[in-house]
Amino acid sequence: MGKQGEERGGAVSRRTLVVAGAAAAMGLGLMARGDLGHAWWRLPRDGEPRSPGAVDFAGAQWVAASAANYRRADRPSDYPIDMVVIHVTQGSYRGALKVFRDPSHEAAAHYVVRKDGHVAQMVREMDVAFHAGNRAYNERSVGIEHEGFVDRRESFTDAMLAASARLTAGICGRYGIPVDREHVIGHVEVPGTDHTDPGPYWDWDRYMRLVRRARERGAGAAA
Repeated sequence: MGKQGEERGGAVSRRTLVVAGAAAAMGLGLMARGDLGHAWWRLPRDGEPRSPGAVDFAGAQWVAASAANYRRADRPSDYPIDMVVIHVTQGSYRGALKVFRDPSHEAAAHYVVRKDGHVAQMVREMDVAFHAGNRAYNERSVGIEHEGFVDRRESFTDAMLAASARLTAGICGRYGIPVDREHVIGHVEVPGTDHTDPGPYWDWDRYMRLVRRARERGAGAAA
């Protein structure tokens, strides 16, 4: 966890640049109505209608992150989702919720998993959370924070790992993500990061077995 602030306001700049480029190359007066419609269809949208408090993982508690810490989107229509990124909070569950609700923090994950297995959702999966410190990875992934510290083996309880595995299995099922280590990665594996989580005590072999088992059982259904 930590400040990622690499893309605040990114959706506006992307839309402005793409449309301006199209206008300069072709001239808006020469673009057919169908061409304009197609161009706008390809741009990221700011999301389908959503219900207040709705969650993507059954049983999760909705705790909204600050709107400054994510970007509204319409994934997977505008950006495909093909990855899950595992994080560790380097602090308490309550502390993670607090900083992700702070607009000055400039970062948030989609989910936070507590030691007892309780799951909070802070950003909808359709939206781009600023969690990975890499814009391209943010756009294509769902980020899951876990309460604890990378250098404390006792942080990673059975209840936490089981709940997280069900959550990851559900995400993989919804978006057709392969359950393997190329698509379920640690924050440390994101290009350009200076983070080390989930650290040496995160048991990847055990975790991936739990995810596969949960996936086979159809766990992690949407709410």
